[in-house]
Amino acid sequence: MQKENALGTMPIAPLLARMAIPATVAMGTTALYNLVDTIFIGRWVGTLGIAGVSIAFPVQIIVLSVALMIGLGSASVVSRALGSEDRERAARVLGNAVVMIVLLSVAVTTAGLVFLDPLMTLFGATPEAAPFTREYLTVIIPGMIFVAGSIAATHIVRSEGAARYSMRIMLLGAGLNIVLDPIFIRVLDMGVRGAAIATVLAQAVAFFYGLAFFLRGRSSIPVSFRHVRFHPRELGQAVSIGFPAFVRQVSQSVIIILINNVLGQYGATSIAAFGIVNRVMIFSLLPLVGIGQGFQPIVGFNYGAGRLERVEEAVRVTRRVAFSVALVPFTAVMLFAPAIASAFSAEAQLVAIAAHAMRIVLLIVPLVALQVVGSIFFQAVGKAIPALFLSLSRQVIFLIPAVLVMPRFFGREGVWIAFPVADVLAVIVTLVWLSVEMRSLLRRHADSDMAERDAPMGAAGS
Repeated sequence: MQKENALGTMPIAPLLARMAIPATVAMGTTALYNLVDTIFIGRWVGTLGIAGVSIAFPVQIIVLSVALMIGLGSASVVSRALGSEDRERAARVLGNAVVMIVLLSVAVTTAGLVFLDPLMTLFGATPEAAPFTREYLTVIIPGMIFVAGSIAATHIVRSEGAARYSMRIMLLGAGLNIVLDPIFIRVLDMGVRGAAIATVLAQAVAFFYGLAFFLRGRSSIPVSFRHVRFHPRELGQAVSIGFPAFVRQVSQSVIIILINNVLGQYGATSIAAFGIVNRVMIFSLLPLVGIGQGFQPIVGFNYGAGRLERVEEAVRVTRRVAFSVALVPFTAVMLFAPAIASAFSAEAQLVAIAAHAMRIVLLIVPLVALQVVGSIFFQAVGKAIPALFLSLSRQVIFLIPAVLVMPRFFGREGVWIAFPVADVLAVIVTLVWLSVEMRSLLRRHADSDMAERDAPMGAAGS
């Protein structure tokens, strides 16, 4: 009950900090795990080990996308259900999420193992790297139910306002993975198979820790086996809201492949430069994603509760915070791009290209913060069509055509220019769409206030 009251009554600025900081810390730890995991494989297995795991990455992206679709979509519905005090519906949504995670994990596992060789060929496995890819996938694929379950639990727990517990689920999975990696890869000499085992075990522990939140009564959602069944209506709601996250994750792989192919004609150094820029960009956007994850349950709960003035305030405060936070990496890149690039390589040509590209690609990052908040707002209030369009606008709808067209006029420079061009277009569309929605929201709030003021007068007159 206290968690719900906080979402509906706590001042927006400290509430946003309470919700967003744990999410940002958790994602930072996950990013660190991904980095350390690659370092361990590179040092103790070698280049082919990294190549094998990289080729396997699309399979993990698919599972992550499915988990995000179910987890984020269910979280949005749960927040609004709790805001309107419909705990029975929240329980149905939770039960439906459990069923869908299990069914989809079984489907992905079965298809992945049956069609393993064709999948490796599709993802570009070379004869030298294929054995490493096979070693990794034969362990990772059967364990995907734990990966998907822990991710979904993270978002649903956060939807209740339990941001710290949600953070601990992610920290437990990532931290335990970092600890187990050297044991299985180096000490037990299991190579990439050891890395896969470490990942599955760590995520299994995180999954059961997330499950304990509901089974031990810490959740405000009533937990019963009668809710663990297929609910078509709740599934439709969750999938429609979570689908943008699904498409966004899948599209990231497609975009990287596209850009690497375009840059290939300018040499491997250009591809390496984009690899550096892409990592810096992800870390620059990471705080914005954390802010957005903290923002979503606040908006969802208060929208469901009809507290539209708090929704409007949350949007206003979050936009200011996100813009201010985005100024930090923007300033760092504009001032210290060569130093940042040199942390990845000592090769002068690569550092020069990456530093130059970095400044262009991240030119509009402060404004991208506004786009992120806008797209998450529509996801939080359950408006699937604008949520889908705005989620895809930056990296799909505008970026892909820009990457295909701009290099024809500007060569390699056109690839870098494509990013701020796509960002500006996405920001404009988002701000216009959000402005229209907020005006509608304020009108509804004003009409509600007027109706409340008129009600006593009407009652007195009768």
